[in-house]
Amino acid sequence: MNPTDLRFPHNDGFPAVLNVARLDTPVGTMLAVFGSEGLSLLEFADQKHLQREVNQLHAALKANFSWQKSAYHDVLQTELAEYFAGRLKTFSTPLHMVGTDFQKQVWQVLSTIPYGATLSYKEEARQLGNLKAVRAVAAANGQNKISILIPCHRVIGSDGKLTGYAGGIARKRFLLDLESGMEQGVLF
Repeated sequence: MNPTDLRFPHNDGFPAVLNVARLDTPVGTMLAVFGSEGLSLLEFADQKHLQREVNQLHAALKANFSWQKSAYHDVLQTELAEYFAGRLKTFSTPLHMVGTDFQKQVWQVLSTIPYGATLSYKEEARQLGNLKAVRAVAAANGQNKISILIPCHRVIGSDGKLTGYAGGIARKRFLLDLESGMEQGVLF
């Protein structure tokens, strides 16, 4: 999907504004959405559920969208360039996670996975203190709206296989290879 094909809902009663920017990366075009508190969405423009995520932000933050840079845009663009060059392991772009309390707990665990490391869904559930919540953890990972910075690409199956990633398995492999220092091939 081209970011300009998205339908950005509007409500005249919503006074807040979410700034939308397009970012080009080695793994494809991404859409960044910034609110006053920080980055609320960073997703691949061709992601299947992007429209749903945009609608969720609109409803949760009671804000309308504007195609303009925010104060955070240049910081994120620079940090992503450094990340893809292999020189940045920790991002400083402020985040504003939008989701349920459980989803935010899961995303906090994701944020603790070190650069270059992976974790299974089962291990992630164990860190949350509930081994029976593996499916719920996987579902919450799938609801992560801030790709790369909240590194859901670092979660793999218990058998070590690459599993579900909204950006696609090829991108997941690319990101994991980048972080492990492996030579990068052509992604697309």
